[in-house]
Amino acid sequence: MRLTLLVPLALFASLVGACSTTNIATPISPTPNLLSHFQAITSTDVPMPKFERAVVGPLAPKRIVSLATGVGETLVALGVGESVVGRDETSSLQEISGAMVVTKAHSVSAEKVLSLSPDLVLVDASTSPPEAIEQIRAAGVPVVEIPEAWSLTDIGARTAAIAVAVGVDESTANRVISEATTFNSDDASSTPPGATKARIAFLYLRGTSAIYLIGGLGSGADSLIEAAGSIDAGAAAGLGAFTPLTAEAIAQINPDLILVMSKGLDSVGGINGLVNLPGIAQSEAGRAKRVIAVDDTLLLSFGPRTANLVDALREAITKAMTE
Repeated sequence: MRLTLLVPLALFASLVGACSTTNIATPISPTPNLLSHFQAITSTDVPMPKFERAVVGPLAPKRIVSLATGVGETLVALGVGESVVGRDETSSLQEISGAMVVTKAHSVSAEKVLSLSPDLVLVDASTSPPEAIEQIRAAGVPVVEIPEAWSLTDIGARTAAIAVAVGVDESTANRVISEATTFNSDDASSTPPGATKARIAFLYLRGTSAIYLIGGLGSGADSLIEAAGSIDAGAAAGLGAFTPLTAEAIAQINPDLILVMSKGLDSVGGINGLVNLPGIAQSEAGRAKRVIAVDDTLLLSFGPRTANLVDALREAITKAMTE
């Protein structure tokens, strides 16, 4: 488990689906002049790559429940989206939107899962509670735990494991892996001569629970920020995966730009609420209101849209730093 004890398991499982859809604070609409450096990346801004129809084995599962964080998109990319009958809250792609949501606040309902008569349930280390998973296993349903992905280098192993579990051929899995890790730029980390790389702080915000954290080495966002040609300010300062947000910590890293999840930003009252958090208004990012908000189910999914997300993130960083 990469997160320190400062972040409980339930929070770890919620990072991709940051902030439940319930009890979210009503966003405070910032005035237009405060939005001059604000960029938003929505799910529709990052297209799903097109894949050839997969070759699926005759014994492949026909009724899949996906409980592993963000894995629904990979199942669609692998060509088995039509077999997904149940999903967690973080798998919201249109192609599987008809599948039943069997989690609430990231907690699995064994009863809902079993009501779907699945022949395969996919979980990862963050799927909870353990009692629900054991209840599903005890009912005779095959449960496969797949590796989590918290960096670009984890995508291959996780995608390959999913492909094996659902009976998809290796060549299809390799195509999906290639699409997820091939960027438009020949050198994704390159910076134009004379240009300075932006120092970006990823903030995990859950205002309704008074949880405010700075991402650092191993948060997942550090991998994306680096791939987009910028510097993760928390990681560069030696911060761990998630560190409590304090004025002192923000002063230490002094980011040029802040990266957040969209619902997390809403939960603190939008841009105006964000700059009222400890130390934000005194930072370079806070003074310029340089903020990028990315769809919650997309930012840390590390699925087939990751390369397109990195390209979109690079473009948004450029706009935020130059407008």
